[in-house]
Amino acid sequence: MDGDVVLKDVALSTLLGPAGHLAGADMPARNRTDWSFLPATNPRAVLRPTTTQEVSSILRYADSHGVPVTPQGGLTGLVGGARPLDDGIALSLERMVGIEEIDADGMTMTVRAGTPLETIQKAAAEAGLYFPLDLGARGSCAIGGNLSTNAGGNRVIRYGMARDLVLGVEVVLPDGTVMPMLNKMIKNNAGYDLKQLFLGAEGTLGVITRAVLRLYPAPGCTHAVLCTAESFNKVLAVLSTVRRRLGPLLSAFEVMWSDYWTQATQKVPGMRAPVEIGGASHVILIEMQGLDDTIDGARFAQLLEDMIEQELITDGAVAQSLGDVAAFWATRDAAAEFANPAVIGPHISFDVGLTVARMDEFTTRAKQGLMDALGCHSVYYGHVGDGNLHVVAWVPGADPQPLSEASRIVYDIIGDMGGTISAEHGIGTLKKPYLPLSRSVEEIDTMRRLKAALDPGGIMNPTKIFD
Repeated sequence: MDGDVVLKDVALSTLLGPAGHLAGADMPARNRTDWSFLPATNPRAVLRPTTTQEVSSILRYADSHGVPVTPQGGLTGLVGGARPLDDGIALSLERMVGIEEIDADGMTMTVRAGTPLETIQKAAAEAGLYFPLDLGARGSCAIGGNLSTNAGGNRVIRYGMARDLVLGVEVVLPDGTVMPMLNKMIKNNAGYDLKQLFLGAEGTLGVITRAVLRLYPAPGCTHAVLCTAESFNKVLAVLSTVRRRLGPLLSAFEVMWSDYWTQATQKVPGMRAPVEIGGASHVILIEMQGLDDTIDGARFAQLLEDMIEQELITDGAVAQSLGDVAAFWATRDAAAEFANPAVIGPHISFDVGLTVARMDEFTTRAKQGLMDALGCHSVYYGHVGDGNLHVVAWVPGADPQPLSEASRIVYDIIGDMGGTISAEHGIGTLKKPYLPLSRSVEEIDTMRRLKAALDPGGIMNPTKIFD
């Protein structure tokens, strides 16, 4: 069936209108791939519904005609999960945006799936509340994509992953059935928690169209410090100390290895180094969200003083304003600028997870393995407090970069160390060959059985996660 059949189908044409279905020269280039750097595809159409019922009609049509459908949010994924198939449908939720309700008493927000994360954060703040999910692509990514990939981000150590921040979802199944699971209660044990099937499923089981998000009180104060440590053992000691001393007030614990710090602060245009690393091995970003600035600010200051006296940290810069806090985070988020040829240029990014105590061992093994086999440089940073490490690897001057060879080296080490090949970015297509390194045969078989039960026609985001 050619693309004209979809676009000239009377029901779909009438339903979606001229802005709702795009093909040929009208099809935006951005919808042909995502941020994975994979080549653009040639879908037969980009369909842009505005309501759940329109999504239902599209999926019923696709299911009855065997047309593959790839749901799309903000297209900021890094593993090819939102990259459509040739001759398939790209189902963009970019017009399904808006905050439907903020329930200040119940501490919830009901949103449409295409709503940008930053819009949700600002709406919560304007209501005197707080939505803690946060990541570098906040201005571009959509909440539906965040939930479909179970995004993590900067404050998992305190608030958990995306799945911990959602109480209910509305989902459209591949046959067009609408599942209205917009639960607003924290306690609801009435049978299976079906929403969990769709959180982290990367659009392979259905399309999330609306969500009920869990909100928190706005922090009364935020304090942060960038400090240096002389060894990873000192990093672990600092982590243990701040967990014990700050308890639930600890909102972020980020670590940058010295090689990453050099790239971020010396090569990224406009970036300044709030603290000099000297001969230290790591830079640590510690953030605390407190209730009372007088009480919790003093607690934070005393903690830093004690860690210096105990020689856990060697130097530090304390944020004096929220602007300073943002500047500290800018050093951590500088990896987004590494694609600039003046910094690194073409490179390969990895998102892995493993036990915190073995992270430095992993960096040593991976750095040596990549260099010995490929002449590949690598730098390391991440959400160490919750076991998530990011790797940026590159062979100078190589374009394309040796993605498959570097992936096999990194993921084989992760598998050998009992870690996960994906901490927060999903599997998509790029990580699919390595899934058995992190999931057992029995687990993958159960995933396939769930997929077959909910999507017997195999139309929902096929070729993603597993074949």
